[in-house]
Amino acid sequence: MSSSAQDLIPTLNIGNTFGALFIGVTIAAVLFGLSNVQAFVYFQAHRGTGTTFYKLAVRLYHHLILDAVHLALIVHCVYYYLVSNYANVNALTEIVWSFKVSSYSGPPCSPLHEVLIVSRYQCHVFSDLVKIQWATFLTLGTITFADVVVASSLCYLLAISRTGFSSTDSLITKLMVYIINTGCLTSICSMTAVITCAVMPTNFIFLAIEFLLAKCMAKTFS
Repeated sequence: MSSSAQDLIPTLNIGNTFGALFIGVTIAAVLFGLSNVQAFVYFQAHRGTGTTFYKLAVRLYHHLILDAVHLALIVHCVYYYLVSNYANVNALTEIVWSFKVSSYSGPPCSPLHEVLIVSRYQCHVFSDLVKIQWATFLTLGTITFADVVVASSLCYLLAISRTGFSSTDSLITKLMVYIINTGCLTSICSMTAVITCAVMPTNFIFLAIEFLLAKCMAKTFS
């Protein structure tokens, strides 16, 4: 290892950069497992419900496959930095291909998701991410706004659909709670990523939170 690389190692804070990515991948793997368990329990509880159920099952499994591909890519990303290129400072500054491809494999969160994908694909080193903060703010801010609008609209439509029958109204209340919970889950995750990106743009905590955002979206769809 060259002397210049050795001089750079003490200044590189692994804890809030690649360590944050490692924690993000670990939690993302847990969320992926929960999504699969949730899907399995749903299928076991709704056997024999006809063709419509199987069409839904096929669509859900396709979504879970994409979620699995996303997990494999972010695991490769962390493995590349922390194992394959351990203490290789030159490699740690470059953006590996799996990090870029992971943006494509995650569930599309909003129409502006493509803006973030294209912007990050053009980055070659992590320092370039600071230059495209606007894309992160625009995309994640849009996700939050869309979640709030959709959740509010659905809750309003359900609220005005109350029939006065206790069983029906109880089901409507449960649906409203589910909508609010899932909407808050993705909104909180995306806003946390925006705040951490604005406050701490030089570390990778906001990237770790974005790993979780894809899993939160998948879990709400499962």
